[in-house]
Amino acid sequence: MMTELPPKSLTFLLADDHAMIRHGLAMLIDDIHPDHQLIHASDLKNIKLILQQDKVDIAILDASFPDGNCLSILPELRRNNPGLVLLIYSGIDETTHALQYINAGANGFLSKLSEDHEVESALRQLIKEGRYLSAQTQSLLIHSLQNPALVNPLSCLTDRELEVALLYAGGTGNIEIAAQLNIKQNTVSTLKKRVFEKLKIDNIVQLISLINDYRH
Repeated sequence: MMTELPPKSLTFLLADDHAMIRHGLAMLIDDIHPDHQLIHASDLKNIKLILQQDKVDIAILDASFPDGNCLSILPELRRNNPGLVLLIYSGIDETTHALQYINAGANGFLSKLSEDHEVESALRQLIKEGRYLSAQTQSLLIHSLQNPALVNPLSCLTDRELEVALLYAGGTGNIEIAAQLNIKQNTVSTLKKRVFEKLKIDNIVQLISLINDYRH
């Protein structure tokens, strides 16, 4: 009769600026996989430092920190730690953001609004398979094959529309954009209207937010 091997020791990085979130995850991990080490981080700077210095098997990261959004460092973390399993555990809307993080290098996305049993199930799958995709995210992935805008809404813009959007987001006005692109001011206004309609936004602040989130 074969003897079942004990689970190997795993090192987890729990990164969230709220200690209670990290504590709750730590308790679940204690129950699910007792042979482990935990490393805690509360900002992006420490996440990067820890992953440069320590061997981490699984990193569970919030999306936003006081010093920025982890989306900005995911591609770098993936390049420098190809075997690392990355899970985004966040309160932001899964429908509009999950694919964005997975496309940047995460192995899964878990909503903080999930029930306790869902969180436990997600952690078990993450440990066993190295990934976690909820039914909702799986559905989004399937639909994204036909609609790339689900992954990056900026992909629905033409090259010229994106050019105008980036200039607006950078603080350039209508007259300057018209002169820089050698087009009429009313053309600039028309392009701006198209950008807003396609991105389903109403103002420059929302445009800047989208550019910051999806243009890297």
